[in-house]
Amino acid sequence: MIDYKKYWLDNGLTVLTHEAWDTPLATVNILYNVGSRDENPQRTGFAHLFEHLMFGGTPQVPDFDMVVSGVGGENNAFTNTDYTNYYITLPAESLRVALFLEADRMAHLDISQKALEVQQHVVTEEYHQRYMNQPYGDAWLLLRPLCYKVHPYRWATIGADIRHVKEASLDDVRSFHKCYYRPDNAILAVAAPMTHAEMQSAIEDAFGSRRDVKVHHSKSFIRTYTSEPRQTSPRHLEVVRDVPASMVYLAWPMCGHNHPHYRTCDLITDLLGSGKSSRLYRRLVLEEKLFTEADACISGEENPGIILVSGKVQEGVNPDVAAEALRKEVGRLSEQKVEDYELQKVINRYENTFVFSQYKAADRALGLCYYTWLGDTSLVNSDPDHYRQITPSLLQQVAAEVFRQEAENSLYYLKK
Repeated sequence: MIDYKKYWLDNGLTVLTHEAWDTPLATVNILYNVGSRDENPQRTGFAHLFEHLMFGGTPQVPDFDMVVSGVGGENNAFTNTDYTNYYITLPAESLRVALFLEADRMAHLDISQKALEVQQHVVTEEYHQRYMNQPYGDAWLLLRPLCYKVHPYRWATIGADIRHVKEASLDDVRSFHKCYYRPDNAILAVAAPMTHAEMQSAIEDAFGSRRDVKVHHSKSFIRTYTSEPRQTSPRHLEVVRDVPASMVYLAWPMCGHNHPHYRTCDLITDLLGSGKSSRLYRRLVLEEKLFTEADACISGEENPGIILVSGKVQEGVNPDVAAEALRKEVGRLSEQKVEDYELQKVINRYENTFVFSQYKAADRALGLCYYTWLGDTSLVNSDPDHYRQITPSLLQQVAAEVFRQEAENSLYYLKK
């Protein structure tokens, strides 16, 4: 059970503190409510570009990383379609250093032409190395525009076109920072071996004074996203690449994270593709030998996302045959009820993963930010309770709703 206190500052910053007495370290985690879905379709990749620019320094602290490492700490960040997250972990006695660094770069980030050009080069190189020069690296770059036609999830966090990043102007990125990197668009969590009062004092010294009620976001942060129309016919795409084996991907639209059926979809993919005892592995890899590996996952996004099954096709197997086997396997979930013991197994596995995900104080700080961003901080303790309520009948019902033939999106990633 994670004990926490939650409050707000006058500037709108949401704050959470957690007394982590099991570690000598402190973690400062800050989540900004901006992801690739918030980008202009003609200026994509900016959220990820900013993940890099935020380490560029300020007039007071020209070298962010040097200060962190100088006190024995580490820091990192990640960007996804929904939000951008930063953390610093360091000895607890240096907590105020981390808080100062985060407050400083939130307010005074030094975005110079030179800094922009350096990070444009870094991001462009990352695009080529991770997406274009890796086997299957561009699969999600192909799947997203196949599955989405109007929602901004149709491009990946790296961007719809890397030229958007390469051609970004100083005015473009300064405007992006001013709009989204603000206290009333952020959530801060601190986990440290200190009392809540001690952490609160340090936070207020860095970020500003406390208030007892939530500050409403300005109108600029009341965002709506174009809803994806209900898919009424299947879509198909084939590409040929220099890869060791062909792959087949089948994707269907699913609900968003706050929908009652989100967790059921999550368990569906665990049943299908989690480990060597999963259905896809046992039937299609071991028994029928159509694939050398098979998997299933959800995209895990706040707005309606994607549920995906995929497999690396055995040499000599026709991709159509392989795809039909995947369809048949997901179809079993809507045709036949899952046995209680099989469902309980994946629920137990989820709960085990959930508990271990909170082992480190740094992970607890991230969890506090994440569930607060979703709209219900208490889920950081109670999320497994919702998974335990899923029944075989509900799983069968949701599978029938999701795996509609007319909503299928298939990608054949064929070996040259």
